[in-house]
Amino acid sequence: MVVLGLIGCGVISDSYLTGAARSGLVRMKSVADIRPEAAAAQAAKYNVAAVSIDDLLADPDISIVINLTVPMAHADVDHRILAAGKHVYSEKPLAATFAEGQAVLADAAKRGLRVGCAPDTFMGAGHQACRHAIDSGRVGRIVNGVATVMSHGMEHWHPNPDFFFQPGGGPILDLGVYYVTNLVQLLGPVKTVTAIAGRGSETRTITSEPRAGEVIPVTVNTTVNGVLGFVSGAQIVLSTSWDVWKHRRLPFELYGSEGSLLVPDPNFFGGAPMISARDGEFEALDIAAHPFGVPNRALRDGREVADYRIIGLLDMACAIGAGRPHRASGELALHVLEVLEAFDRSSAEGRHIAMATTCTQPVPVPLGKSEEVFVG
Repeated sequence: MVVLGLIGCGVISDSYLTGAARSGLVRMKSVADIRPEAAAAQAAKYNVAAVSIDDLLADPDISIVINLTVPMAHADVDHRILAAGKHVYSEKPLAATFAEGQAVLADAAKRGLRVGCAPDTFMGAGHQACRHAIDSGRVGRIVNGVATVMSHGMEHWHPNPDFFFQPGGGPILDLGVYYVTNLVQLLGPVKTVTAIAGRGSETRTITSEPRAGEVIPVTVNTTVNGVLGFVSGAQIVLSTSWDVWKHRRLPFELYGSEGSLLVPDPNFFGGAPMISARDGEFEALDIAAHPFGVPNRALRDGREVADYRIIGLLDMACAIGAGRPHRASGELALHVLEVLEAFDRSSAEGRHIAMATTCTQPVPVPLGKSEEVFVG
């Protein structure tokens, strides 16, 4: 069993700690945070040890460390983890900038260590069923499509939403990362990006507790619209915004030469994909044969969703032992980060941005019921 440590005990740590607790492949030994009280609270809740960051990194039992710090700190913490001789699995994005992400991967390669990175939602049943439909030719060659992620931001529910509106945040890096990662796993690497970006307001007012009424600055673009040109020839329009109160647009529509595909929200693992043959009616795409699609968590609005956050790490842990590539890889995350950064670059420079990186399209997740699909 692979022993884990976790740095960063904020809101998202609950998903990782829950995922580790229900896994038979890994064991979470200890957690750490720059706020000792946060680490202590999560340690008590999940029956693990709360230690200092230095002690966690010095623990010889721990082989993989999960980095859940804020985006601006991702690269620095990753370097500390790698210097301690441990593999790293980071929350998205890989780093606040593409240059920082390049440095992390170079550091890992020099030390012979692995880097994994969220999101791993693309490995869920809803998205793997869509991948299977594309690979098997059911909709022909994907020609174009539309992807949309819109809301009015995080200040209405997150207790400390500042980082969402600072470098490393914004809708394109915080949520667009799910969409671009899923597009890459469905269609392969991106070739060019063209975009225009802006912000709806220079400040935001927090309405969540305990800081309701506090005004915070906005230093990133909060509305970003662009077109991704893929190496495959597909063209996908991506619209991301935190300046929208309400809309009726679907997360994903992909249009192929032989039909169309409605892809579920890539913020989650399951969902209900739909497929049509040419101009026929949309029909449900069966996801039952794929793992990680059964709803297991209730959202604030009462909806039940599939949340298997940590399966990217489980796949990485098994891949290390088997000597095979892992799917939620640093290579994939770096390519996606370059794509995401290119949206702002294209808008600022008024031109198409050609990608300097590429990546291997992740192999599909095997059919099965649960995490045993990663073993062997």
